[in-house]
Amino acid sequence: MSKSMRVIHRYLGFFLAGIMTVYALSGTVMIFRTTNFLKQNKTVEMQLQPNIPVEQLGEKLRIRELKATGEEGDVIKFNDGSYNKKTGLAVVTRKELPYFLDKMTNMHKATTNSPLFFLNIFFGASLLFFVVSAFFMFAVKSSNFKKGLYYTAGGIVLAIIIILF
Repeated sequence: MSKSMRVIHRYLGFFLAGIMTVYALSGTVMIFRTTNFLKQNKTVEMQLQPNIPVEQLGEKLRIRELKATGEEGDVIKFNDGSYNKKTGLAVVTRKELPYFLDKMTNMHKATTNSPLFFLNIFFGASLLFFVVSAFFMFAVKSSNFKKGLYYTAGGIVLAIIIILF
């Protein structure tokens, strides 16, 4: 069984090298999602219904906590753009990741509404397999296995500390 686990561990690791790279990069980029790190300005025009109240405008434009900063005639101004009450035209400047990074982070955040959620389940199961199969890499009585158990205990303690604090 030990030999089979090592072989599966090795080839599954090679097979998943690309997707592990994607998840590592997108996970790191997602840490900075509340900042403008790597984001570019993108101006979007949207045609909405005329005369939308300011209170509902944020929901229609998908801007949280939208606050009007001023009004000039029929145009309501806010931090990221403007809305013409008469014509319904909204012009919004959004901060977005470059196309490829945006696709990677969306894949990372896939839910059951996305066709990619099967990939996330497979990837999660594969990572769990890597955890289990690591214990089959060395003979139980070897010094490498015993050292590995110390590192495992340290990793578990670190995980518990991070979760609790």
